Amino acid sequence: MFIQATQTFQSRNWQSSSYCGHETEFYTGYKSFRDRLLHKAGQLLEEKDEVHFNYAKRILQFLQNVKLRYHPLLEKCNKIFIKSASRLDIHSISLIFGLYEQLGFDNAEFHLVAKQLLSETIDDYYDPETFAKLFFTLGPMAGSRVRERLLVTAVRMAEEFSSHQVLVILKTMQKMKCRNSYLLKKMASVLHKHLDSYHVLQLVKLAQYLVVLRCHNLELFAKLKMLLFGFLKSSVIPADTAAIIRVLAMLPSFQVEEIIINKAAAVLPQCRLHHLNCIATAVVKWNHYDQLHWQNSSELCVKLLQKLNDCGFQRLQKANNLNLLLEELTHVNGEWFAEVLSEETMAICQRLIDQITWANVLQLSFFLIKTNHRCPSLLDRIASVTVENIDKIHPFEIYFILFLFSVVNYDPPANEEFFESCIQHLTSNLSCFETHHLVLLGHVLAVAGYFPPVLITRIFNVSFLSKLDAQLEVLPDTLKQRVRSRLMKLNRAVCLECPEFHIPWFHEHYCQRVFRNSSSRINPLRQHVHRMLIEILGGSHYARISVLTPYYYEIDFECILDENKKPLSYMAQNIPLDDVEGIHLRHDIKDEGRKALPPGAQRIALEFLDSKAFSKDSRHLKGEPALKKRHLEMLGYRVVQIPHFEWNSMVLSTKGEQLEYLRKHLYGVQ
Repeated sequence: MFIQATQTFQSRNWQSSSYCGHETEFYTGYKSFRDRLLHKAGQLLEEKDEVHFNYAKRILQFLQNVKLRYHPLLEKCNKIFIKSASRLDIHSISLIFGLYEQLGFDNAEFHLVAKQLLSETIDDYYDPETFAKLFFTLGPMAGSRVRERLLVTAVRMAEEFSSHQVLVILKTMQKMKCRNSYLLKKMASVLHKHLDSYHVLQLVKLAQYLVVLRCHNLELFAKLKMLLFGFLKSSVIPADTAAIIRVLAMLPSFQVEEIIINKAAAVLPQCRLHHLNCIATAVVKWNHYDQLHWQNSSELCVKLLQKLNDCGFQRLQKANNLNLLLEELTHVNGEWFAEVLSEETMAICQRLIDQITWANVLQLSFFLIKTNHRCPSLLDRIASVTVENIDKIHPFEIYFILFLFSVVNYDPPANEEFFESCIQHLTSNLSCFETHHLVLLGHVLAVAGYFPPVLITRIFNVSFLSKLDAQLEVLPDTLKQRVRSRLMKLNRAVCLECPEFHIPWFHEHYCQRVFRNSSSRINPLRQHVHRMLIEILGGSHYARISVLTPYYYEIDFECILDENKKPLSYMAQNIPLDDVEGIHLRHDIKDEGRKALPPGAQRIALEFLDSKAFSKDSRHLKGEPALKKRHLEMLGYRVVQIPHFEWNSMVLSTKGEQLEYLRKHLYGVQ
């Protein structure tokens, strides 16, 4: 009965092109029915004495069909899949991986189970269908030896792949960041016989994969352009039109025809914000790279961009339902939205502030994180709604809410109550988190200045770290690097701020490797400022550039002032000095540079803060730069931070004014 209900629900899955009227009423009924189904599904999976493997698969498909990432249900399904490892085969694993990917859900434990099963049977997959599934599931988490075997087999089977299987291979290559030139050339040659069989959105995806993988087959791109252009001419669906225009702008050496601009203009009034954003991004790129070559092209381009802006504003101003607005904003990003609609969107969200509930605080938090906005009224409302409904919000969602407050460095009015309620809810439900998620959570709390003992002692434990190492092997490279970096930063924060935990610093070799592999150079601004510091202090031996501190913080400039605010020479203290002109050298933290200073002397750390250190349209420091300042002060520095909006202001337009500004900040003269 339940499965029949979900099928009925899926067949009526609602897509909105408007925010008002009967659509809003329908959405309310839709959501109520959906919530009852989710509750019933959860009960079904909790029945005793039976493992519902097939039920779990069908419920997962239901969630994907209604495009809902509902963590409590996803976690129950995932536990059933892990418990039913003996029933997993290449087909079910491939299905589950695909559904997880579409839902934005991941689980390292399931990946480990799947990797072991597939690695044991890797020689059993000889036909193109099962091999394509093996490549899709095992490829992104395979070690170098297995990865090479997969690539060699893919080349050998290339001619046998169906049109769908070619898409799967290319998609997985993109995910693996694999640019194996031989396999890519083989796929490109095979594609010619399949191109005519793809529908429009498959062609869009195909073009995107080939561009990202840096395919250089111009004949293939020429045919792709022709097919996409044909679909564009006949397209009557706004989403398809926007997708085609977006991907056409990605293709190399594409000359834009006037019909594309006219087609875009005709469809704009029917477009959602995401579609408007796709079209705007393409038009701005074409105009920037001078790809519009017909008469009056610039005039048409300006008119189209103005119409895009007007349609975006009109769509926002009609919004009267925050849930529907947040759904549209999920996939909107890029420069056009940030420059044209970002402020209006914030105003609309504030107008609908009373519609913020426990059910949509996560989506609103995602939007504020993505747009880098620090809006006190919205943040205060999110905090109060979270505290009032803490037991209704999944712990994993609490993590993202805390991430927002941590990254923008904002304290709501009842700050202690907010953080303590969230931390209590999280620490009571640590079993909901995977090992790498706990590391990310620990870092977010550390940036905000919180170190829950139960979390810290759990993370800095030999068995936990061993489990983390195992799970990192199956995570995507980007996430793997992020987790390792956050663990180092958490380790540093605990050592500096919580010595009572007696956690050792064990990231020395990691940090040395990271800095050894980096290739940044001193930019012209740093060189310019360094010359001014030399002039102010009286010689090059009084200032160091790009200095590495204990615990591996890198600071732009360092100098030492004695108790009378006179500069101390690094030569006099037998501290080696860099040849700083253009070469980015760093100091070993164990060198002579950390000798005790004379009584009353003080190290000065001078840091330049670019726009990334601040929230959008704000002069309030974000969480990470604030944490760095806090830690440098613990290391004995007086920290001088120079914000970009002060240094680049008209007030400091001459060298003399810049020298005076630096002198005042260095010597603490107000």
